[in-house]
Amino acid sequence: MVRTPYSKLDSDAFTRIRVILMTAIEADALRFSHMCGRMNGALRPELAQIRRLEQHQRTLVNWLNPADQTPLETSIAYEQVAIEVTAAVALAEPDAYAAATYRFGLLEDFDHMYRYSALMDRVEGKDANAIIQSYTDIMPGRATSVQHRHPYDDVRDHYDKDRAEFITKLHALTIVSGESQTHEYYLNVGPKFADPIARQLYAEIASVEEQHVTQFESLTDPRETWMEKWMLHKAMEVYNYWSCVESEEDPKIKRIWERSLDYKLGQLQHVAALFERYERRDASSILPDSLPDPIQYVSHREYIKQVLRAEQGLSAKRPDYVDRSQEHPRTVEYRQQLESEGSASDTIAADYNWTAGTELSAIPAGQVELPVTMADETIRRTL
Repeated sequence: MVRTPYSKLDSDAFTRIRVILMTAIEADALRFSHMCGRMNGALRPELAQIRRLEQHQRTLVNWLNPADQTPLETSIAYEQVAIEVTAAVALAEPDAYAAATYRFGLLEDFDHMYRYSALMDRVEGKDANAIIQSYTDIMPGRATSVQHRHPYDDVRDHYDKDRAEFITKLHALTIVSGESQTHEYYLNVGPKFADPIARQLYAEIASVEEQHVTQFESLTDPRETWMEKWMLHKAMEVYNYWSCVESEEDPKIKRIWERSLDYKLGQLQHVAALFERYERRDASSILPDSLPDPIQYVSHREYIKQVLRAEQGLSAKRPDYVDRSQEHPRTVEYRQQLESEGSASDTIAADYNWTAGTELSAIPAGQVELPVTMADETIRRTL
């Protein structure tokens, strides 16, 4: 279960992206399995058996992350996962409403990466591009400070389980897995920072990530049975491991994807048999004969710029996407209350513009960075 990790600087950034996404998908498999077990007594032995395999698979994949990758570097990588994978999903999604939802979330994660890049410049003196390797632009998206919405305005319309295309179901489960992991990670690592702005920034973005989990999970149809959802989860895991196999260039990592794909195919076969036993339905009524095209692990810089130009000014008013001038008063009031003492995401980027190679700039001798509070009009930064 413990293998040699990738190199944070020498490995291709998309290898890291795949590792982070597949860790998230295995985490969501465990999360779903436990929830299902709490609601279905007869399934508990079968759930426990497969869950133990998923525990080991999550360990295998998660331990590919290197020990010298700092929590802030990992946070930036998490946002790159959200940006590039969500962009690929938005481009491939046949359902117009679901695609709009992915684009909406994409611009918010795009801005999160910019804010974390500013934080990295502040607390570590590093250039975020060393992690993202120019695959993704470091620039503002839809400002984090305007992303806070009333909970009602983050609930979306769900697909129709009987009419939605199979890939639409796989996309929804894939993206909510990634967002769930990101949300939990920020809640866990945020308090470990000593820098006051860092602590506040993680708290602010973690709140938005909870909104994203709510938004993307609401795309799934609540009328699907527990067994149907379990089988869809297994199919989604197969699809994603296959996508990794198709795109991975590191031979050692690719062998792990191939092995994991074999495991997931066996698990899908087992769960499909359980589905037919308990629901008296043919698994082929849910599963197609072949998989859709794999996720495209490529840079989406130009596509994201197009979306940014067209949709940066959007907000949401349950369940629609509207111009920010048309927001519901409950969202406006919620945001005003949440930001009554300021916004860390605005503060951290007040005088930040990404410039290549900033980590090579030395701090002049005797110059010390002063503490910063939310009351400061600008951040005192030292390069």
